[in-house]
Amino acid sequence: MAFQVKRRSFLQMAMSGVAGLGLPAPFARAAANDAATVGWPNDVPSWDPNQRFTPDAQPIFKAVFDQPLDQDPQLKLIPHLIKTWSMTPDGLSMAVELRDDITFHNGDKMTTEDFRYTFLERNESGIKLDIANSMRKVQDIVIESPTKATMKFDSPAPTMPNWMAFLGSYMVPKKYIESQGLDNFLKNPVGTGPYKLAEYELNSRIVLERNDAYWGPKANIARITIQIIKDPSARVAAIQSGEADFTLNVPVREVDRFQKAAGLAAEIDPITRVILLQVRADLAFADKNVRLAAHHAIDKAALSKAFYGGAAVPLSVMATPGSPGYLSDFSFKYDPALAKELLAKSNFSPANPVKIGFATTNGQFPNDYDIARAIAQMWKQVGIEADIQVIEYAKYFELNRGGKLPEATLYSWDNSTGDPEIYIGYNLNPKMPFAPWKDDYFGNKDLALFGVADYDQRIAGYKDLEREAVENGASMPLLQSVVTVVHKKNLAFTKYANGWVLPQTLRWS
Repeated sequence: MAFQVKRRSFLQMAMSGVAGLGLPAPFARAAANDAATVGWPNDVPSWDPNQRFTPDAQPIFKAVFDQPLDQDPQLKLIPHLIKTWSMTPDGLSMAVELRDDITFHNGDKMTTEDFRYTFLERNESGIKLDIANSMRKVQDIVIESPTKATMKFDSPAPTMPNWMAFLGSYMVPKKYIESQGLDNFLKNPVGTGPYKLAEYELNSRIVLERNDAYWGPKANIARITIQIIKDPSARVAAIQSGEADFTLNVPVREVDRFQKAAGLAAEIDPITRVILLQVRADLAFADKNVRLAAHHAIDKAALSKAFYGGAAVPLSVMATPGSPGYLSDFSFKYDPALAKELLAKSNFSPANPVKIGFATTNGQFPNDYDIARAIAQMWKQVGIEADIQVIEYAKYFELNRGGKLPEATLYSWDNSTGDPEIYIGYNLNPKMPFAPWKDDYFGNKDLALFGVADYDQRIAGYKDLEREAVENGASMPLLQSVVTVVHKKNLAFTKYANGWVLPQTLRWS
């Protein structure tokens, strides 16, 4: 059993700080092979895994629930609940075959009835679910047997296999939810995953217990306690004190210190997320000169060097190196002199700056607040005065859905698939609640690509859209994101290219 302290005492200890990494501290303890404690930045938005597309909750959901398809550590799609799948050339239907040996935590057998319920019936019932956005093209799911079904789409859906392993696509039990009610499901979630939810305290902790009847490889550690620790300095204190065995998204400067600490391992890993500025098409950013000046004024290489030791690749388009939509022959240059010229065309200057709002989280991803402050200073030099507003991660989603974000918001965009549809496609889609930019010009170009079934034509279209959006200030990518990880040296985990840290891959050596 992992050592625990009362939350109030822990927070007092964390916020006061624990000096010196070499100190064993009275809180240190030898970890038992059947338990581990993880310091995590955020709670789940709810225990309905289809409800909210919150990227940082996905590894926790993947411990309790399963997805139809999965990804290997290099992000290749692999079978999971679905054994085989086949998309028609026109992209209008996809046949699937489920495994026949899977049961939910309550003992109910999983069938295509659950598949149809999860990806069609729930969305048609009127319940507000984010999965309704990703499954919006699903017109019907025809059940052919307990293990075979065909998804029918109202327009080509070439990325449906990707979505079967992405945000919100978790199988939920039809019989259990319909008989027990949604409220009871939220209190006592039932999935098919490698762990069961044993205890839950809102914004405090999640306790997972191994599902010994799991259909796939069994989790190595019997009991995982996830401490919800939103403040990055508190996560630092938790790992160095021994209260946590594993944590992530600590400030990069702390990684250097932890790498020298006895008994600990720390690393910085580039992942498929993109750090970008979410921008509006109105307010002060209705002026194209202001938008382009804001982008030209940012020294991305300097940000990477200062805050990520150079590990975060500067980006000119909203795609990471190696992904299908990446443009190796396009560069949006850092040019503060040009930024000043553009602002001067709109009668702005350092003496008469344009004023904008600028939102950022603090501790949601490594050095987010520090990056925002550095950008604000770069802007000030050319004639942009930014009012920095610190917001909670959950508040970001609320403001974005309500159209209330300021001109610019610093954000880390998740895309574990690497497909450009889920980068720039969703970022500019005016019918979805994922980005503040709303206009008909880019919106119509973007929406047209969602109906293209031919792979090469679709990718080429997204590349053209990426370039044009950046050249017009509708897209402002900054850096390839990184994840910082600190853990006990004898606690290993499987590293994924998208930054997933899955509880079921943790293992003591």
